[in-house]
Amino acid sequence: MPGTIFFLVPYPYGEAPSQRFRFEQYIEDLRSKGYHVEVHPFYDYKTWRTLYSQGNTFKKAWGIIRSFGRRFVLLFKLRKANHIFIHREMAHIGPPILEWFVAKVLRRKYIYDFDDAIWLPNYSETNAKFHRLKAYWKVKYCIKWADKVTAGNEYLASYARQFNPNVQIIPTTIDTENHHNVRTDHQREKAIIGWTGTHTTSQYLDDIIPVLKKLEEKHDFIFRVISNEDPKFDLKSFEFVKWAKETEIADLQQFTIGIMPLRHDIWSEGKCGFKGLQYMSLGIVAVMSPVGVNTSIVHDGINGYLAQTPEEWESCLMSLLEDGELRKQIGEAGRLTIEERYSVNAYREHYLLLFH
Repeated sequence: MPGTIFFLVPYPYGEAPSQRFRFEQYIEDLRSKGYHVEVHPFYDYKTWRTLYSQGNTFKKAWGIIRSFGRRFVLLFKLRKANHIFIHREMAHIGPPILEWFVAKVLRRKYIYDFDDAIWLPNYSETNAKFHRLKAYWKVKYCIKWADKVTAGNEYLASYARQFNPNVQIIPTTIDTENHHNVRTDHQREKAIIGWTGTHTTSQYLDDIIPVLKKLEEKHDFIFRVISNEDPKFDLKSFEFVKWAKETEIADLQQFTIGIMPLRHDIWSEGKCGFKGLQYMSLGIVAVMSPVGVNTSIVHDGINGYLAQTPEEWESCLMSLLEDGELRKQIGEAGRLTIEERYSVNAYREHYLLLFH
């Protein structure tokens, strides 16, 4: 019988891709089934907006203190929840005291969800001096104390199974009906090679810049980056678009080729291929590094492309720049892959079963 679900999450509602595409897009489905859903973020909007700004140390510290205060009050409300869902962590910094209290003192079962290799250090240079407060080691305990664990891919699930046998793989999914519900135009006059992501991951583009410089000598195209900060690449084709939630889909839709370069490291192995999924859902040809889950999402030359060496990247992008029909064909195959394997429609019932 439906009851109350508490989502205990790091970020304010609607602000973080990991939340938007892991569980937020299923909330209305849960409500339609009769569940009362409450989302309780660690950070409020004010603290979240200042967190990645330069300086503002006092504001950040005060915001974090307020966040812990809200979490403390929330602990006394958890008894009325029929289901507790923890995404990543109950508190963005510090040891897993809150998770321990829920599991061992309140003796409440919870679902634990994660979509990155968050047990490994990974932090913004803006807040580098505070990164030790993250207590990355706590992830294994959050997993160990959970009743159920949901992981974004097999690599993450394999890590989780070391500490908990009840692990399910639920990939990051795309709402192809209400959100990513348009297509790019592959016949536009000038092709647009695009990338989207935060400034913390734009480092992966460094390996592709020499390839794009060579392509500029033979082709007239735009290289467009959608991000929260301008990486200021020295390319004549380069354009920067500030990321905004309101224009996210319209901005992405302009791409005709979407790239997702990665490096072969353990952090990248844990990524869920979200950039590629977004590109493919809009009929954009995805060109991705053959790292981690990317090799499961893309079948090279059928629904996208996998490129590893600079020569492979150059050859692949060259072919796509020269052939609009090829872009359209591969883009449509990619869209079909999303609808069948990585869409909200494909996983809705599976997701709802978590709360039975």
